[in-house]
Amino acid sequence: QVKLAASGGGLVQAGGSLRLSCAASGGIINIYSMAWYRQAPGKQHDVVAQIAWNGTTDYAGSVKGRFTISRDNAKNTVYLQMSSLKPEDTALYYCAASRRFPSTPGSIDYWGQGTQVTVTS
Repeated sequence: QVKLAASGGGLVQAGGSLRLSCAASGGIINIYSMAWYRQAPGKQHDVVAQIAWNGTTDYAGSVKGRFTISRDNAKNTVYLQMSSLKPEDTALYYCAASRRFPSTPGSIDYWGQGTQVTVTS
């Protein structure tokens, strides 16, 4: 059974930083593309950042230059470093795994639980 455990969310002021972590079981990060999605209240899941098994990355335009996705295969963990945070980044952030890159919400094979990020102005 694959499990994705996200952590690192919290409350931060605008301009601040947070690092999210996603611990994955089963070594899937070596063969699946990993992604961070977010969902704000009343909105759909939006992809934030993705990293393929070969290290290729892709970012949503709204976070490009501010967020960095990375992967530590030895620790089976994917990270999302978020800097220059804005109130509009407030959302529930989900870790996800897909056999497709880039992924879409419909192509996700495994979802983790969400971790809340709240950015105050």
